[in-house]
Amino acid sequence: MSRRFLIAGVAAALLAAGCSSESGTGPSAQPGSVTFALPPNATPNWIMPLGIPGYLASYNSSIYKLLFVPLYTYNGTSGTVALDLKAGAAQQPQYSPDGKTVTVTLKDLTWADGSKLTTRDVEFWYNLVRFNKTKWGGYSKGRLPDNITEFKAVDDKTFQFVLDKPYSPDWFTANQLINVRPMPQKAWDKVSADGPIGDHDRTEAGAQQVFDFLVAQAKDLPTYQSNPLWKAGNGPYSVQEFTTGGQVTLVKNPKYTGEDVSSLEKISFKPFTSADAEFNVLQTGGVDYGYIASANLNSRSSLESKGYQVQPWKGWAITYIPYNFNNPQAGAIFKQLYVRQAIQHAVDQDSIVKNIWRDMAVAGYGPVPQDPSSPYISDTQKNNPYPFDIAKSKQLLESHGWTIGGDGVATCTNPALCGPGIASGTPLRLTLLAESGSKETDNMMAELKSSLSKIGVALELKQAPLNTVLGNSKACQPAQPECSWQLSFFGTQGSWYFEAYPSGERIFGTGATSNLGSYTDPKADELIAASTSTADHDSMKSYSDFLAKDLPVIWLPNPVYQISAIKKNVNIGNQDPLAAMQPQRWTVS
Repeated sequence: MSRRFLIAGVAAALLAAGCSSESGTGPSAQPGSVTFALPPNATPNWIMPLGIPGYLASYNSSIYKLLFVPLYTYNGTSGTVALDLKAGAAQQPQYSPDGKTVTVTLKDLTWADGSKLTTRDVEFWYNLVRFNKTKWGGYSKGRLPDNITEFKAVDDKTFQFVLDKPYSPDWFTANQLINVRPMPQKAWDKVSADGPIGDHDRTEAGAQQVFDFLVAQAKDLPTYQSNPLWKAGNGPYSVQEFTTGGQVTLVKNPKYTGEDVSSLEKISFKPFTSADAEFNVLQTGGVDYGYIASANLNSRSSLESKGYQVQPWKGWAITYIPYNFNNPQAGAIFKQLYVRQAIQHAVDQDSIVKNIWRDMAVAGYGPVPQDPSSPYISDTQKNNPYPFDIAKSKQLLESHGWTIGGDGVATCTNPALCGPGIASGTPLRLTLLAESGSKETDNMMAELKSSLSKIGVALELKQAPLNTVLGNSKACQPAQPECSWQLSFFGTQGSWYFEAYPSGERIFGTGATSNLGSYTDPKADELIAASTSTADHDSMKSYSDFLAKDLPVIWLPNPVYQISAIKKNVNIGNQDPLAAMQPQRWTVS
């Protein structure tokens, strides 16, 4: 989405300009309490542990994983990305010798109503997903749930997934089982708020009704604090506050029966309309765990003198601008590889890293995270197949029938060379919708607009809050009204955060719901399939090599998730490169 996004005198102005809800007047830390600053214009808007397109921001999942325990989760706080059994709902998965059956045993967890977590709760999730797969944000054709041929409940605590073929156990656990979210069947298996609980999910029609009901409830943000559905969790926290403005407060769940008991009594997620607004509050001590924009790094020593420690939060991510290949106006242009090559050659990543991100980003040349290093990245991607070269960009366009006019905009003057679907006189005028609230993003988009203008591409910039950008950048068909978007940027903190195994079936596989631009290529699909079915690293390197060259998106520098400023009396351990949080393990001295 993977995505996986306050004070007095001066306070009134700050509150109006910078914060969506409550304010503070100095050090906010209370014993056992931490206030966490959300990214600019990033307001949590989803609570159900089953995401749909448009609601896949990482801060949403960070919150609902604390309320509803996932089957499995990973984290990299130890320095190595690994399975975090303590935070999950099951014991280590067991794979059969032929690799076609995985057996899972659940832990002794309890729902809020006192009932035990059972295999029926896993079956409930599975039925909702398999009968509503194209509506689910985690769907990619041929993957979960397509690759499961049968769910078998061995008993109340043990179940099996029978698979359609052998898979790499590392991949299947890290990228498939990670998506399984046991949900309280005895509380949620109904088709209306006052309807009876039943086994509705066991028929296709019933599962679709239950899914639509739950989604409608999850879209009703003003009722999050009062809706009994969201009080049914089994995690270390429960909801105390969840406002439409983005203020979320979670409190320790006294009914939690797992082994990952919270050390904190409360964690508050505080929204801000801009990085500047957050920084103003940070300087007053108004948040315990915040961030600073790279432009404010010269204030580091001042913050440290006020009791903060400053450290970059690196992310296991890639950053990009998707092309909408199905856009009725620009889709035919985007489908020409030479156009994508010309655009990529016009992106001055080194300058963006140095001058805009102040070296708090890493240039990205392909579909595998560039940093930290891994055995999955190809030499092609490492070495940048499309270095910044304005002359090369112009040559690519001119040799394919484009001519730059007196207004500086290139138009197609030779349709036979421009490519199928591109008529004579078609201008290279494109529209980019980008998230607002970040100076780095503003400056990066301005730099991109300037560079592209030098090769005859006129880029019109539009900006909106992150949730709006994500909501308006869905995969679509050309005839649909929602297919009007052409280019989209939502990567101020990275566009896509991977699970432990960075394969691309969810973002670049044909038909995947998080493949926002509807990119499709049979060779890419073949390589993605190979990377998920074999345990060797060569398959991932081949995938990295091909997509680095085929350019399904505009590759951009990947920024650190954030430059964190954390009060020295708040001990969080290491920050997770998967962009996840484990606040239940934080302590306040």
